[in-house]
Amino acid sequence: MMKAILKKEAKKGLWLNDCEIPKCDPRHVLIKVKKTAICGTDLHIYNWDSWAQKTIKTPLIVGHEFMGEIVELGKGVEHFHEGMIVGGEGHLVCGMCRNCLAGRRHLCAHTQGVGVNVNGAFAEYVSIPVSNVWVHDADIDQNIMACFDPLGNAAHTALSYDVLGEDVLVTGAGPIGIMAALIAKHAGARHVVITDVNPARLDLARKSGIGHCVNSSDEKLSDILKTLDMKEGFDVGMEMSGSPIALNDMIATMSHGGKIAMLGIQPDDAVIDWNKVIFNGLHIKGIYGREMYETWYKMTSMLQSGLDISSLITHELNFNEFEKGIRAMSEGTAGKVILNWE
Repeated sequence: MMKAILKKEAKKGLWLNDCEIPKCDPRHVLIKVKKTAICGTDLHIYNWDSWAQKTIKTPLIVGHEFMGEIVELGKGVEHFHEGMIVGGEGHLVCGMCRNCLAGRRHLCAHTQGVGVNVNGAFAEYVSIPVSNVWVHDADIDQNIMACFDPLGNAAHTALSYDVLGEDVLVTGAGPIGIMAALIAKHAGARHVVITDVNPARLDLARKSGIGHCVNSSDEKLSDILKTLDMKEGFDVGMEMSGSPIALNDMIATMSHGGKIAMLGIQPDDAVIDWNKVIFNGLHIKGIYGREMYETWYKMTSMLQSGLDISSLITHELNFNEFEKGIRAMSEGTAGKVILNWE
C-alpha cells in the first residue's frame, strides 16, 4: 500500500488515503515519487468547478507535475534501468491517429491526462508508459525537475515564434507567465513586458528578473510603449491570463503582422476585436501542453545554459500539508508549491 492524494468524492476537496501501489504493466515503468508540484488544474479539481465536474471521474489520484526514481521496469522495456532519475510527460497519446503517426504527438486528438483521466502522481508511486518517461540531467535541482511540466507549457508558448531581438508582451504573471517571460529574455528578446492585476504576482515577476512589470488596473500599455520608445507595438504576444480584457489589450498594442501564442483559456463569452486581428494581419496560435519531446530537450538545454526559475518556487511542504499549498495558491500568494514525498 502507499499514501496518495485523491479525489475521493464528487464534491469540493481532496483526500489523503491509503491506495494500492500501481502494477507495472509490460510497457510501463514504476516510479518512486520524490517531489511533486501543485498545478492550477489540481486547484480546479479541488474546488470541483464546472470543468472538473464534467471531466473527473471519482475516485482518482490527482497530480501530474512530478519527478522520481525508476524502481521497476515492465517486461519489454529497453534502454532504461532502475535508479534513473526521471520525470514524465503528462499527456498520454494514442500513437495511431494521423498526428501521432506523423510525429506530432502533442496534437493527438485522443489525449488523456495523467491525474485527470487516469491515476496521477500525487502518490508515493506512479506507473506511466515508457514512451512518456523523460530522463533528467541529474545536475538539475530536483525542485526544478518537478516543475518541468509547467515549464514546458511556458517553453512551448515562448518558443512558438522567434523572439530574438523582438519586443515581447506577456499577459498574466502566474508562474507559467513568468517562466515564459524569463525564457523570452533568455532567448534574446529586446524588451519583455509582463502584465497582471495581482500585486503579489507582479512582485514575484520583478524578483525573478523581469524589468517591465505592469499593473494593468492602473497603468496603460500605450504609456509603456512610449516609455520604451517602441514605435510600432509588440512583435510577439503570449496570452497566459485567460482574461478577455488582457487579450484585447494585447491585440490593441501588437505591431502589424504581430504573432500571438495563447495558453490562457478564455471564458465562453469572451469577445475580441476581430477587425484588428484581420486588418493588422495578426497571427494567433493556440498552445496546449508541450511538444513531445522537443520542448523537454529545449528546457534542459536552457537550464544548463543559465535559465533560472528557482525564484518561482515559493513553498516547499510535506505531502501531508497539501491543504496549506492549495490555500496559498487560492489566495494568489504562491508561485510554485512543491510537495515532498520522501
